[in-house]
Amino acid sequence: MSAMLETPELPAVFDGVKLAAVAAVLYVIVRCLNLKSPTAPPELIYQDSALARFLIKSCPLLTKEYVPPLIWGKSGHIQTALYGKMGRVRSPHPYGLRKYLTMPDGATATFDLFEPQSEHCIGEDVTMVICPGIANHSEKQYIRTFVDYAQKNGYRCAVLNHLGALPNIELTSPRMFTYGCTWEFGAMVNYIKKTYPQTQLVVVGFSLGGNIVCKYLGESQANQERVLCCVSVCQGYSALRAQETFMQWDQCRRFYNFLMADNMKKIILSHR
Repeated sequence: MSAMLETPELPAVFDGVKLAAVAAVLYVIVRCLNLKSPTAPPELIYQDSALARFLIKSCPLLTKEYVPPLIWGKSGHIQTALYGKMGRVRSPHPYGLRKYLTMPDGATATFDLFEPQSEHCIGEDVTMVICPGIANHSEKQYIRTFVDYAQKNGYRCAVLNHLGALPNIELTSPRMFTYGCTWEFGAMVNYIKKTYPQTQLVVVGFSLGGNIVCKYLGESQANQERVLCCVSVCQGYSALRAQETFMQWDQCRRFYNFLMADNMKKIILSHR
């Protein structure tokens, strides 16, 4: 008799479990996609100067509110994954010549040189000297996309291949790239200056490359000769604070720590 009386309550219990499960899934989706994150214009920190005012006037996108694509656009994880997938399908393949430079310690530095595909808008000879991110090189999708766009706008591009990063280039000395070594980048810049004495330089660094190019320009005033400007993209400024961030499980940050460490291990073991 008691069992018959309790039976009508079971559907209500199951409905409650279903609602809780749906609520949990929605919470995870909202949290992972950062749907509650507000949109806003970029925060600009700069010294008031004629150059800064010119750049802001020339690049109105810098002062506009960034409105990401709906649903997935606020998630850095999904943006990274989608760009990686789309890049493998649609990434351009600019043609360049690989240059080899022998370093004083016997290491063989390499970089790829890409000539401009059109005349520069101001009629000048301008070369972008580019330092990719950690363990990256000229064959990465984001570098190829950037170089292709630069070539079409009249820039010559020289892209450093981090020592040991290319799978088909063997090490000729007992070392690979490090986080603070500017030797290979400096050798590439010196080659460009000697080969193209009329060219002006735009220095570009991505992520780890941003640290290297800024360090290079600050090591000697001579390194700044013929440099129009330096652009550092997504540079990390504090290794200690970055390490604390990468050790967090929130927003799956620690997952990237495993990925980067595994990538570095593969490069080291490939030269074992």
